[in-house]
Amino acid sequence: MLPDPAPYDALLLVSFGGPEKAEDVVPFLENVTRGRGIPRERLVEVGEHYFGFGGRSPINDQNRDLLAAIREDFAANGIDIPVYWGNRNWDPYLTDALEQMRADGIQRAACFVTSAYSSYSGCRQYRENLADATAAVEGAPVLDRLRHYFNHPGFVTAMVDATLAALAELKPGARDDAHLVFVTHSIPDAMNDASGPDGGAYVAQHRSVMTEIVERIRVETGHHHRHELVYCSRSGSPRTPWLEPDVNDHLRALADAGHGTVVVIPFGFISDHMEVVYDLDTEAAATADELGMEFVRAATAGIDPRFVAMVRDLLLERAATEQGRNVARAATGSLPACWDLCQPDCCANPAGDRPALGQVPV
Repeated sequence: MLPDPAPYDALLLVSFGGPEKAEDVVPFLENVTRGRGIPRERLVEVGEHYFGFGGRSPINDQNRDLLAAIREDFAANGIDIPVYWGNRNWDPYLTDALEQMRADGIQRAACFVTSAYSSYSGCRQYRENLADATAAVEGAPVLDRLRHYFNHPGFVTAMVDATLAALAELKPGARDDAHLVFVTHSIPDAMNDASGPDGGAYVAQHRSVMTEIVERIRVETGHHHRHELVYCSRSGSPRTPWLEPDVNDHLRALADAGHGTVVVIPFGFISDHMEVVYDLDTEAAATADELGMEFVRAATAGIDPRFVAMVRDLLLERAATEQGRNVARAATGSLPACWDLCQPDCCANPAGDRPALGQVPV
């Protein structure tokens, strides 16, 4: 019997977007920071990270690869629905994707967001953008956001194996002594405090996944590695408290304590975003080199077949729920599988309430 994705007749891949050439960089950053009053000169300064890579963010190419992998996985497993792609901040924009879907006769689509964890910037802001795009496109299809997947086995297992592969790059003596540095995007403390239905979900979810990865590595290798959750890519006013420690500060603290080998695990990202290739592969690697530390970076989930298959699993799980059927919701670690619909105050917008897709009716 073929899998049944009804009531969904399409999947929409929803992502952040990124510039594809040097002249795109500042307009892209203007999109990202719209409403914050950041001077253009500051955006040019921030854009140096992109200019160092020819003005091209890796994220769009990675989304193209993921899009192709999802389509291939769907076709191989009997799911005959189209897969579209729309971004928040750069071409292809969400409104363009919805206009194409409307033209193609799509009635209801499931949305896979390339952000695995709960926070305003990683969840509610996407839901607001989807609501905006739907309102802007007359006759747009109905959209349902698929649940968070930070603890789905397809993501976690891919990250466990990526960490094991990184450890295997080290010599046996250094391998056992390696400190595991789990990295995610920093957010303001207040945003973490408001994340999830009860607050603090962003950090709690990361810590749950970190603990699960470390334990699986212990089972596989017989060794329990020292580890810590750290952050990268802080931005904004220095007067605003953000989650710490910064990855570079953490590397310096490890060096001061006599630790000489680190494996950096970018488990806050699903692919090699700019935060990975610049903040980690460039900046953090340079800090480790300056400190005389051995530095290895684990791969992101990317298009690992288990991660790609997870997208299919999430689609069919939500379809079964919408059909009124009971279905097992895959999750691993200390936290249960996430909810489909968010509470009205979940991951609250610090600037005030706005319409958001995928919310429990008030």
